[in-house]
Amino acid sequence: MKTSDLPILDPLDRITLPTSPGPGRMESLGRKMKRGRRRILGQFGGENSGGQAYHVMSRTAGGEKLFGEVEKEAFRRLMWRMAKFSGLEILTYALMSNHFHILVKVPERAKFLRRFEGEGGEERLLEHLSLLYSKAYVAAVRQELARVRAAEREDEAEAILETFRKRFCDLSCFVKELKERFSRWFNKHHDRRGTLWMERFKSVLVEDGEALRTMALYIDLNPMRASLVEDPKDYRWTGYGEAMGGSKRARRGLCRVMEAPLDSWEQKRGAGTPAEAYRCWLFGAGLEVGKEEIRTTDERASRPFPSSSSSSSRKGFSKEKVEAVLKSGGKLSRADLLRCRVRWFSDGVAIGSKGFVEGVFNGCRSHFGAKRKDGARKVREDAAGSLHALRELRVKPVG
Repeated sequence: MKTSDLPILDPLDRITLPTSPGPGRMESLGRKMKRGRRRILGQFGGENSGGQAYHVMSRTAGGEKLFGEVEKEAFRRLMWRMAKFSGLEILTYALMSNHFHILVKVPERAKFLRRFEGEGGEERLLEHLSLLYSKAYVAAVRQELARVRAAEREDEAEAILETFRKRFCDLSCFVKELKERFSRWFNKHHDRRGTLWMERFKSVLVEDGEALRTMALYIDLNPMRASLVEDPKDYRWTGYGEAMGGSKRARRGLCRVMEAPLDSWEQKRGAGTPAEAYRCWLFGAGLEVGKEEIRTTDERASRPFPSSSSSSSRKGFSKEKVEAVLKSGGKLSRADLLRCRVRWFSDGVAIGSKGFVEGVFNGCRSHFGAKRKDGARKVREDAAGSLHALRELRVKPVG
């Protein structure tokens, strides 16, 4: 993916609602939220639970393969931003050329809303809006609240605030807005019109524990099953691929799946780290299955995702490769770890000798801040010490 292929601005900056809502629009929003609407909330887990998990999937209209690297990257950024605004936790995901999978945790709504209660609660709510909306939009909301309160119409002010509160911890609202906002960006970026998605979306309630782990593995194995990569770590647009690239939020999601402390991805627990254990699980679950084995297994209904047809084999890892990964305990070589990390550099960032990187830095000096004195940053993972990059790796790698 070339830097020139990406929009000059962050794709998310173009996937926003109007930034100048007038009084009429605010009043209309307040009235609309009074209508009854079926919602999928995290009410199943109880007061002390971490909420409920769902597997969400949606496909493009006609199954057309429309998403390349630029589109997947724009969707990924928007997905994380929408999840943070909505109060949801992404556990893992897979973005494919014509569909997406998201495994998401929906927290208990009443517990989430407590952060906006009490003294200063309204101000915290308005600050929270900046996660998704522009400064101009948030300022317009403040002005509208002041206007209706000046007219002693407190019920209208409360209706405006409730418009936003009702969108939190709501899976239906999260997916609907995610797809709508991405559709607007996609159509504008490609100068097209019309429907992008085939259907609303499908969601499955997933129990914690073994079922949740099985679903996460199924999602992270999608690119390998589709013959896009030989190893799940090499596909950038999955939770596992992003975690191996150094993303803390992706690592926390998989730690949640594994019922490990959220920041323990690199920490040794028992025989190995959660990263190594999850890799072993992936390869164990991804073993290639032949025709006869699929037929026998499906008849027994012992697999969580029975094959829709017994006429073909299920693509997966060879027995030898699975045995090699299990024998290594899921550990990756330094070279593989470095390759995972380098893949997650921003596009256009240079890597090479110190002189090469300094030359790139000097040639693009205007793109860096005045405090930046030099360009080359030593890559700590390079044992020889000769490799430098224009930007440091995000965090210390696994291993």
